[in-house]
Order: sequence, then C-alpha cells, then structure tokens
Amino acid sequence: MKSLRQQFLILISGLTVTLCVAQAKPNIVFIMADDMGYECLGINGADDYATPNLDTLAAAGMRFTNAYASPLCTPTRVKVMTGQYNVRNYEKFGVLPRGETTFAHILKNSGYRTAIVGKWQLGSEADSAQHFGFEESFLWQQSGRRTKRGTTFDSRHSNPIFDINGVTVEYNNGEFGPDLCVDFINDFIETNQDEPFLVYFPMLLPHCPFVPVSGIEDWDPTSPGSSTYVGDPAYFGDMVSYIDILVKRIVDKLESLDLMDNTILIFTGDNGTDSPVVTSFNGENIRGGKGKMDDSGTLVPLIVYGPSTVAAGVVTDEIVDFADFLPTFCDIAETLLPEDHPRDGVSLWGTFQGLPGRDKPYAYIWYSPHGETEKAKVYARNKTRMLRRRGSEAELEYFDSARPFTLTSIDISNLDSEETARFEGLLEVITKHDKIR
Repeated sequence: MKSLRQQFLILISGLTVTLCVAQAKPNIVFIMADDMGYECLGINGADDYATPNLDTLAAAGMRFTNAYASPLCTPTRVKVMTGQYNVRNYEKFGVLPRGETTFAHILKNSGYRTAIVGKWQLGSEADSAQHFGFEESFLWQQSGRRTKRGTTFDSRHSNPIFDINGVTVEYNNGEFGPDLCVDFINDFIETNQDEPFLVYFPMLLPHCPFVPVSGIEDWDPTSPGSSTYVGDPAYFGDMVSYIDILVKRIVDKLESLDLMDNTILIFTGDNGTDSPVVTSFNGENIRGGKGKMDDSGTLVPLIVYGPSTVAAGVVTDEIVDFADFLPTFCDIAETLLPEDHPRDGVSLWGTFQGLPGRDKPYAYIWYSPHGETEKAKVYARNKTRMLRRRGSEAELEYFDSARPFTLTSIDISNLDSEETARFEGLLEVITKHDKIR
C-alpha cells in the first residue's frame, strides 16, 4: 500500500499534468480558399462538387450560414490581417500599409510560432511576411512574379515559383504548387509541435486559371503553367475537390502528432466565386459574383473544427465579417487587443464554444478596389435585411436578404414602423462609418 506521501505526490503530479494540458494555448490553423463562395461546399448545398472531408469537419464542428467577406481578394486580406474595416486602412490593390499591426504580430508576441503559406498579395518587399509578424513564409506572388519563363505562363500551379522566407525558388520537376504549400505547412507543424503555433493558409485554389490538378488524367507535369488568365472553367470542380484533399492532409498531420485536440481549424473563402463558374446549389444555378456587393460576391463558407473546444454539430446563423477574426484569435491566445485598435470586429471564441451572448448585429462592407473614397460601394446587413449604396452620392437600395443568393427589393418610401426601425438601424451603421474616411 502506498504511503500518504506517495499518494499525495501522485495526486499533485496528476493535477500538474492536467493543469499544463488545460493551460496550453490552442494552436490555430486558418485556411482561406481563393475565390470559393458559399455555394461550393457540399454540406452547404453544392450539387456539383465533392467535398467529403470538409463536410465531415462541418458536421463534427460548427458551420456558419451568415459569414461575409469583401468581394475581392486584397480588401479581404487587409481586413482579416488587421481586424479593421477597409474604410479605415485600405489604400490600394496588392498592398498592406507597412505601419499596420496584424494578428500575426499579436500572436507572435504572445508566444506563438507563426507561418503564412500560399497567396500573399500584400506587398512585394522580400521581408514583407516577416515584417507583418510571420516567422516562416512560403508564398506565391510575394515578389510580384505572376508569370514563368517570360510573360505567358501562370506560375502558381504546375512547376511553380515561390518565395521561401523572401528567397525566390523556381520548381521545374513536375511539382504542383498547392501540394508544396501543404508540404511546408506539415513540416512547420511537426517542427513546432511542442509550442503553440499559428498557420495562416491563404490557398492558391480554386482561383483561375482553371487548370487540371495533380493526379487527374489531364494533368501535365511538364507544363510551365496556364497560358491564359482564365483557363477552362470545366476544371473548377476538380480544383474544389483538391482543396478538400489538401485540408484532409493537414488534419491527418495534426491527428498523427496528437495535436488536433488542442487545435482550432478554421476554413473559409476570401470572396465569392469567379464569374465564369456556374454552380448548381440546391438545384438552382448560381453564377459566381466575385467583385459584386451581394451574396454571390460576399457570402462565403465558414467551418470551425476543434474536437475538444468547438461545439459539435452546430449550424449557426451568427453574423460574421472578416474584422471578427483578429479579436477571435486574441481571445484564443488569451491576449489583449492593442489599446489603440478600433475594435470593428467582435470575437467568436465564445460562439465557437457554444456560449450565448455575442453581440454582433450586423456585417459591414466598404469596397473600393483602388481605395477611391468617392467610388466606394458599401453595405450593412443583418440576418434578413441588406442596405446598400453604390458610390458616395448614390441612392440607397434596401432588400430582404433572408434567402441566400436572393435579394428582394423593398420600397424605402413605403415602410411600416417595424420595417422603418430595421432600415434606420442599418442606415446608422453606414452613416457612422462614412465619417471615418
């Protein structure tokens, strides 16, 4: 029989292990598909594409039905990195102002190892990823190279060009760019498995050019890349399915290292699907609306999975816009927002855990690809209504937006008292943010 002292030491040892596990900060893997709208995910209603792994994660975790990105890639990237509405700090396409603080800065300062892998599009300086808080980077387009071997071939898919921690590397042995991205991510995860880590994966897929993916019959390992910008939209479904495969590779890696229970995996898209693509969604054809200020351009998939932390089997209509991710990451990392941060977003950490009480009554989008205030399009929306303005002097447009991909116009001149209250609430959001810029 063990002595009381031995029993006490065993008890204390067990408590110590339990506390260490409980206090370990969750890892964050944030995956953002490029030009993949809400309608492209099987569990959301896509009839055309196979996404079994993402569907499984959604069913076992949390799926959002009201998540809204900006309608174009750079505005979304600036917003998600800084947690601020574009009306505050967006300057021009392809640029993140060098003075901005990002979620990578904040998490790095909180003890996280940080990596970004995939599409950059936020500055061509060799040190740009590291400047913005990422210790490791594996990026297409950081150096501004859009072509390969001259000016006629895209460089992101077959035999790609990447900048690895600021150094340009050209691949010429039949490599497929998206595979290389996940190779880098999985190596980073294994190397840093004993510390909390952040992986930000702005994917290359399924952005055009629409091309054969590795492993299908039409795949050509000798191709220098697509010779056209658009490619063939017939390959879009294969690209979506390959996203599903890549996500599973990351999940499998986390599970093989016993890290999944302490990891929050988030999957979303940066804007709506590109316009050459038409998708059957619950039996209805939806044309991609990238660049448009409606659901076809801004409604995106959002899945959150974490076996020990994220509420399981939940479908929620909680309002989300991309300013919300930075404060969410701060809460996950148990750190505070900078004092001077404008706090445009509202943390989702409680929602992920199934807790009530989050106060996020609207999503707000300010959209001007070249940063021109007078040409900016804006909308504010809640779960059933959207108020939109096209340009600073344009008339307001008011819609019932309760059904995805359907806007039903509402006559502003003939509103009852209840509808007037809804309208005025959204107008107040737009008016308030007009004063910023």
